[in-house]
Amino acid sequence: MIRYLRSIWIWAASAILVVLWVPVLGLIWTFDKELRLRTGRWFRRLGRLLSRVNPWNIQISGREHVDANQVYVIVSNHQSLADIPLLSHLRLDTKWLAKVELFRVPLVGWMMRMAGDVPVDRSAPRQGAKAMLRCAKYLRQHCSVVFFPEGGRSPDGEVQPFNEGAFQLAIREQVPILPLVVEGTGKALPAKTWLWGKSRDIQLRVLEAIPVEGWGVKESAALRDAVRQKIVDELDRLRMLAAESAECSQVSEQPVT
Repeated sequence: MIRYLRSIWIWAASAILVVLWVPVLGLIWTFDKELRLRTGRWFRRLGRLLSRVNPWNIQISGREHVDANQVYVIVSNHQSLADIPLLSHLRLDTKWLAKVELFRVPLVGWMMRMAGDVPVDRSAPRQGAKAMLRCAKYLRQHCSVVFFPEGGRSPDGEVQPFNEGAFQLAIREQVPILPLVVEGTGKALPAKTWLWGKSRDIQLRVLEAIPVEGWGVKESAALRDAVRQKIVDELDRLRMLAAESAECSQVSEQPVT
């Protein structure tokens, strides 16, 4: 019963925030320049507010690996819709490549378009190529682009195979790759249910940027696999640390006889 009430509260509070944010973002968009950087910043601010509505303990590490003056191709594993407000804590000017279906969602889709995010229809290769050209244009204008290279949410929390598009783009534009690791969001908001999980630790780990100098486009698959392995290894490490911490807590809670 408590989980139902908590979920109703979170969705209701989130919906109110979204409704209130649309006219705010629309006003900013009206006076924003072509690249819509200010609009994007305010849209990501909504993501951070949505995080506060949820009973999460957000842990962000690796911020020292981010250079505010550098543009990146940002890639992250994808566990849940909750990844989106979590990644909004990354303080960089970004545009996101996202499935075209999200742009059809009332209010949220409108704001994504105002922020200049890029829709991609994976069933239409020609439109996919146009989306990548638009991402390349953003990179040349010194704005980073965010990808979920798994192409969708992981059904079990494990990292699924990566698509090559982000890595081909990084090599062509000679832009370093910034890998991110998210953990805990899959249990916070499981797939195929509207019920939120219990209060839990949510982690965002920023890994060291990976330069692409010396890589050719024909080697994009090898680069893709190398980056994916770094994300997998770090995810395994985070889970091992969490398991050790939980085990130590259990031992400390045992009564002394």
